[in-house]
Amino acid sequence: MNFIAMDFETASPKRFSACSLSLVVVRHNQIVDEFYSLINPQTPFSWRNTQIHGIHESDVVNAPTFPDIWQHINPFFAPDKLVIAHNATFDNSVLKNTLQHYQITLPAYQTLDTLRTSQKLFPNLPNHKLNTVADALNIELNHHHNALDDAQACADILIHQAQQFGAQQIKPFIKMIG
Repeated sequence: MNFIAMDFETASPKRFSACSLSLVVVRHNQIVDEFYSLINPQTPFSWRNTQIHGIHESDVVNAPTFPDIWQHINPFFAPDKLVIAHNATFDNSVLKNTLQHYQITLPAYQTLDTLRTSQKLFPNLPNHKLNTVADALNIELNHHHNALDDAQACADILIHQAQQFGAQQIKPFIKMIG
């Protein structure tokens, strides 16, 4: 399978407050490239979000804003591209709301949620959180809520699922956004 695994962390509960992003590029079930960046969300941080991911307002003072990053990553979001995430509802909404916040048009792209595929393909797990699924599949996840580590684990989960169950079992979970 060919896809891009995406993970956002946010500065606050506001879905336009992206403070870090990672994209992991997979071609033929192999990770071939990675992108990670802190993002200056130009909005205050919530102590709760900082507690979860460990990113502080001072960490992003000199980081690029989302529009600066978007000009480099927007080719990954096209109708012929599959962008996956674990709990994709969250990550897709962060992308959508951040783009809207900066008055950038939401592109059309395909998406798949490995939370949903895991619920279907591994029904006996105690829950389907990223760290639980990664642990069950012996996938390394060193720093949960680090965007790069989470995107890598998400990519490895879908690679594992595609290899174990076949791409045809995965295709019904693909949806179009935009």
